[in-house]
Amino acid sequence: MPRPPGSAAQFVWTLEPVLVAAATVAILLFLRGFARLRSRGRSDLAPWSRLVLFAAGLAAAVLPLVSPLDPLADRYLLSAHMFEHVLVGDVAPALLLLALRGPLLYFCLPASVLVPLASLGPLRRALSFLLRPQVSLAVWAAVIAIWHLPRAYDYTLTHQTVHDLEHVCFFAAGLLVWAQLIDPTRRHRLSRGERLGFAVLLFGMGTVLSDLLIFSFHPLYPAYAAQPDRLLGLSPVRDQQFAGLVMMSEQVLSLGTCVLVLLLPMVRHGAGQRRLPVTRERPA
Repeated sequence: MPRPPGSAAQFVWTLEPVLVAAATVAILLFLRGFARLRSRGRSDLAPWSRLVLFAAGLAAAVLPLVSPLDPLADRYLLSAHMFEHVLVGDVAPALLLLALRGPLLYFCLPASVLVPLASLGPLRRALSFLLRPQVSLAVWAAVIAIWHLPRAYDYTLTHQTVHDLEHVCFFAAGLLVWAQLIDPTRRHRLSRGERLGFAVLLFGMGTVLSDLLIFSFHPLYPAYAAQPDRLLGLSPVRDQQFAGLVMMSEQVLSLGTCVLVLLLPMVRHGAGQRRLPVTRERPA
């Protein structure tokens, strides 16, 4: 007897071999760099907090794609799909770059891999181009806009290879913009003030999509609108509004935290300046 739509039997864990292999390699490389730095007495560059950040970032990238959230997102709820996307495309890149910033990033890769990569001129030029702030922002905006077109979005739901490509694009675009905000290699392409402006601009661009979802009064994605099994009793429009709220809430938390971290040194400096004693010249 076929199981009814939405039954618990459909919401299972699936271990994709490619994803599991990639996660395993990432863990081994990180532990290698982490151990090498600590063995050299540089625990200041590889504190235990980096291990926690890396674990959280890898979990945000992998768990949404192998957990019951994935079938829930693909078959039933747009809001669940948006939650999956913000984890893979925003939360995971931010946490992983925070974990790998500084020398740790280079210690994770073996010299046999790092040296040939560094000597590849086309690769270096491509990365240099993509990591220009305006290019990173444009790529992120294009990725978000194109993949959220209703026709493209619905197409991915029935073509797994394209769906996987969509997730890779979200993750890569997230790495580009968060690299501007976190500056993991300490290239200082943007000043602190410029990074604040970048974060505000990024939030504004994301708000365009979230507002479109929140304030639309008709379903934008036919695949979800035609789903007869309405989980949690959510109508297509209400589910769509929740999707917009998920995106906006995640951006407020992630970019808001980034802005606060960037502002804190400026606030402390201003407070220190106000506390400086005023010296008066003695009369001759």
